[in-house]
Amino acid sequence: MQASVVAAALLGLVVGCLVALAVRRDDVRVDPVPPPGPGDLPAGVPELLAVLGGPAVVLDVSDAAVRASPAAHAVGLVRRGAVTDPDVLAAVRAVRADGEVREVDVDLRVPAGGTARRALSVRVAPLGPLHVVVLGSDRTEARRLEQVRRDFVVNVGHELKTPVGAMSVLAEAMADAADDPEAVRRFSARMGVEARRLAVLVHDVVELSRLQDGEPLAAAARVDVDSVVAEAVDRCSTTAGSRGIALETGPDTGAQVVGDAELLTTAVRNLVDNAIRYSDAGTRVAVGVRVDEAADAVEVSVSDQGIGIAPADRERIFERFYRVDPARSRQTGGTGLGLSIVKHVVAGHGGEVQLWSQEGQGSTFTLRVPQAPPRRPVRADADTELEEFSG
Repeated sequence: MQASVVAAALLGLVVGCLVALAVRRDDVRVDPVPPPGPGDLPAGVPELLAVLGGPAVVLDVSDAAVRASPAAHAVGLVRRGAVTDPDVLAAVRAVRADGEVREVDVDLRVPAGGTARRALSVRVAPLGPLHVVVLGSDRTEARRLEQVRRDFVVNVGHELKTPVGAMSVLAEAMADAADDPEAVRRFSARMGVEARRLAVLVHDVVELSRLQDGEPLAAAARVDVDSVVAEAVDRCSTTAGSRGIALETGPDTGAQVVGDAELLTTAVRNLVDNAIRYSDAGTRVAVGVRVDEAADAVEVSVSDQGIGIAPADRERIFERFYRVDPARSRQTGGTGLGLSIVKHVVAGHGGEVQLWSQEGQGSTFTLRVPQAPPRRPVRADADTELEEFSG
């Protein structure tokens, strides 16, 4: 009897504990959180993608693009909700399989069906358990510059071969003609011509490299444009006189720009020298300065009565080593870098080069550079008068 009473008491105690536990569980019960769906991104990811400047795409488990930046559409990385490049897709699936970050370089056509292409360096990484992120870096401009540098080196090497080879041949000829003073003088004179051509080429290569890689306007100052034109014309006067070409300049204008006087003189001299090279004896080359008040710019125009430039050549005339008439340029000692230097000098001064030409009638190159702001006096602490730019 006592045993049954004890058993009943124990059973009641157990039941009471279970009820109490059940009540407590009901009090703290939390509804289960459903697993994330394929379109749900981790917190903060949409905001992060919104501020990325480059191409960015987030793919779900079915390789569908659930997020894509405007740049991703612009470069052709994603179209119609899917990644277009098979190499990128292969990288995405490999990352999803092992979780390892992948990098791949791709060449995309932009736009669809077009001929322009964009070079991208793409990095693919896992983004949580269900997504993969594709981040692209546009390398098109870097690749273009790299190609330009390679072409430049090749062209320089090719151009150097001509004077160096000629000097080597002339040296051998002089050695063989040691007993003929007249031949020695003739060969030595020719060697002098080739040496000067080599010196000009090296100078132009160095100048162009400095313009491309350096900061030529780090110490910019007011420049009197009339003085620049006078100096450039003076440097070319001997060459023009030897070829029977008249150099003419217009009246002084008092125009001023902010920049590097020596670089601007080089640009104008190159234009005048180029006009002389492509003009015939008995013609003239005119250099004029004009202030365009409406555009707040100064124009320097160099006009010739030479052979002119064909329409097909005008778009390439400022390329390195490009020559309208290669035979004539080599005969007159041109390096093919003069107009390229002009373009870079003017661009460094915030300006542009314009060209008008008609075959058989001549050409006019016009440099347009922003005009210097007017001077205004400022108060000086000493007796020295100071001036500063207003604007």
